Amino acid sequence: MEPAADGPLKGKVVVVDPGHNTHNNEHAAEINRQVDIGTGRKECDTTGTETNSGYAEATFSLDVAHRLRAVLQSRGARVVLTHDGDRPYGPCVTERADIGNKAHGDAAVSIHADGSDVGHRGFHVILPAAVHAGRADTSAIVGPSKELGARIAGNFVRVTGSAPSNYIGGGTGLDTRSDLGGLNLSTIPKVFIECGNMRDPQDAALLTDAAWREKAAQGIADGITDFLRG
Repeated sequence: MEPAADGPLKGKVVVVDPGHNTHNNEHAAEINRQVDIGTGRKECDTTGTETNSGYAEATFSLDVAHRLRAVLQSRGARVVLTHDGDRPYGPCVTERADIGNKAHGDAAVSIHADGSDVGHRGFHVILPAAVHAGRADTSAIVGPSKELGARIAGNFVRVTGSAPSNYIGGGTGLDTRSDLGGLNLSTIPKVFIECGNMRDPQDAALLTDAAWREKAAQGIADGITDFLRG
């Protein structure tokens, strides 16, 4: 699908990063390889989590990414996916950041779902911490990424009706981390969103529902649109 010729996001580039990959579990050696994220070394990628019924986070994230791409393109944006389920594994977290940087994205979002304890519910948006180590330097993106995250969180509540996380972020729906290569190595405004907790039955019922995933994509898209339009 080509982006619309006109729309509120005409001329904007949005990078959408579907978390994990459904084939990661078949490539343990490759994804366990350590990569430099500036503040230390971590695995190239991970398998992600799944619901108790076996619905994989990687499947969820790619589905929401496709829905998000459609909404953003309808508003005139050019959308770059870090992968489209077409790779044997990964990409590594370092490459995910590099793809966004090389695309000169105006904003980037990495889509995930959490794997926490039963009773832990709700979404949270992860913001980049101030990091200056190795080839990581987030000084230019901390401010705009915080604004992007706040816009996404607000719209996610409005559109999905989901509450901010009751176990991370103190009720704000926002969390700041320095241990994620996808954020540390980004030179463009970027956040992660954990759309819910796959291991909680109530959240899992939402995450496995196609109509709810469409709302999730709409909420994320509205937040990105608010951010890019100022």
